[in-house]
Amino acid sequence: MISLDFLDDVRRMNRRQLYYQVLNFGMIVSSALMIWKGLMVITGSESPIVVVLSGSMEPAFHRGDLLFLTNRVEDPIRVGEIVVFRIEGREIPIVHRVLKIHEKQNGHIKFLTKGDNNAVDDRGLYKQGQHWLEKKDVVGRARGFVPYIGIVTILMNDYPKFKVRACTLCLIKGVILGCSLQQHIY
Repeated sequence: MISLDFLDDVRRMNRRQLYYQVLNFGMIVSSALMIWKGLMVITGSESPIVVVLSGSMEPAFHRGDLLFLTNRVEDPIRVGEIVVFRIEGREIPIVHRVLKIHEKQNGHIKFLTKGDNNAVDDRGLYKQGQHWLEKKDVVGRARGFVPYIGIVTILMNDYPKFKVRACTLCLIKGVILGCSLQQHIY
């Protein structure tokens, strides 16, 4: 069972120490948000980092792989390129490979995707009546990956109790660390 001794440390904090802890937490959260927004600007992608959630791209990518994306407007989409795209009505983006490109005479490009491990193309995934994707559907293009690092995200989504326990444990460890640092400072 988890020891709740840290609550005694929190109760012993004066207002200034508690304010310092809250301020530190706020700085950590705001720093993380600034880094995320900075990555969005640098990569041109609304989501510069995504986790592969299924096995549809095996053997190229496995479930839990962390992908780094870019989405430069000036870069043309090519057959064989791995893209992350959103479909209207679906919340979670999909990571698949460009299978075919259809270019109109006016230069407008549409493309078809397919998972490497899937038997058929993605037309069954697209919204009803949609047969091709357009550049506006693309969240980003895979430029690099770290294997299996994103498995923690999958565990948190698949097992909500794991998420609660992991967040609680992190919060407790953070408060304990903060309290021990406070004792050394004051």
